[in-house]
Amino acid sequence: MQPGSKLTIGLSLSLSGRYAAMGRQAESALRLFVADTNSAGGVEVEGRRYELALECFDDQGDQRRVVSIYRVFCSDRRVDLLFSPYGSGAVRAAAPLADEAGLLFVNHGGADDGIYQRGYRMLVGVLTPASGYMTELARLVSTLKFWRKRVAIVAAASPFADAVAEGAERACAQRLMRRRRVRIRVKYRGSFDPENSSERLYRVLRRNRINVLFSAGSYEHDLAVMRFATSERLYIPVLGCVAAGVNRFYRDLGASAEGVVGPAQWDPLIEVRPLLGPSPREFVARFRATTGYEPDYPAAQAYAAGVLTMAAISAAGSLDSARIRAAFGGLRNTTLFGNCEINPRTGEQIGHQMLLVQWHGGRKVIIHPEPDLRRGELEFPSGWRLLLSSLQMLRMKRRDSPEESAARHE
Repeated sequence: MQPGSKLTIGLSLSLSGRYAAMGRQAESALRLFVADTNSAGGVEVEGRRYELALECFDDQGDQRRVVSIYRVFCSDRRVDLLFSPYGSGAVRAAAPLADEAGLLFVNHGGADDGIYQRGYRMLVGVLTPASGYMTELARLVSTLKFWRKRVAIVAAASPFADAVAEGAERACAQRLMRRRRVRIRVKYRGSFDPENSSERLYRVLRRNRINVLFSAGSYEHDLAVMRFATSERLYIPVLGCVAAGVNRFYRDLGASAEGVVGPAQWDPLIEVRPLLGPSPREFVARFRATTGYEPDYPAAQAYAAGVLTMAAISAAGSLDSARIRAAFGGLRNTTLFGNCEINPRTGEQIGHQMLLVQWHGGRKVIIHPEPDLRRGELEFPSGWRLLLSSLQMLRMKRRDSPEESAARHE
């Protein structure tokens, strides 16, 4: 390797502040990726080998700091490639700076659909957009043997939550879903304050006899809604929220997490045969050995972003950002994160498949796609599995009052 032949990736992450847990996961994964790549000889471009270098700064979850850091990356301390911060708001703040500088911008941290609707030329995404988060859960709900599936969507006031809710609404409005009697009866948008919002929402949910509730928002929003929805006053058999895909969900919600379903971009139990990079099992073992803790989805997203970027560089045969961006549009590949296919025009991820996970006995179980029944991993089809822990959770609740029994019977 020739002296000074370095390829520098620049990004900011929340290493402190509200997204610190996710930011530290992503940083550890990227440092592992850089070490793995360099130990394998770096990356070769036009007959020359380059060693990877990573410059990562703490944005503290503050979008103003994000803008300041990426301005430096695009001018004073110009790097070769840009990776995104964590969180859709931070990605929206950094993307125009990358575009203006003509630097490739690999988004591994923001799922808001709106990011891809602004015509950025240098943007590519690793994640399934937010509008696809709840569509598979809605389809699964439609297979249940309820006579009517009465759905409530409780969404925070944010572009990400709006995209999740709109995707769920579109899924429920499809002809097949309506034929199976799936109907959205309640739509709630805004901050959920248990002290002030719960009584009004409780009355609306009971009046509409809701039996399916989806929550979309920040992690804290989803926790608050799930605590409310699993209270002894409500008996909603199917509960889903974005936060249920996070490892700490059961620790924070306790036994009330039983039966709650969530979308997941990635899970360490996913069965993938990657064409590029390590398998999920190999990645988990390497990550654990390096950091001492378990990887969650932000780590897998970040590592996969690195693997895919190296594949695009090889396909482009160049370090020119525009050529690498064009090469991304032709990628059809599989990593530990799953399938990858990029919309050449928008940079949006269109090949990755979302997972559905459900909490059973204090652990996450993948219920979609269906595990291999021959291996004894799943005793029931997903539609039945969807209800089993929910019914168990209802049995765990204390006996309700005669008035609530009468209301439920009615």
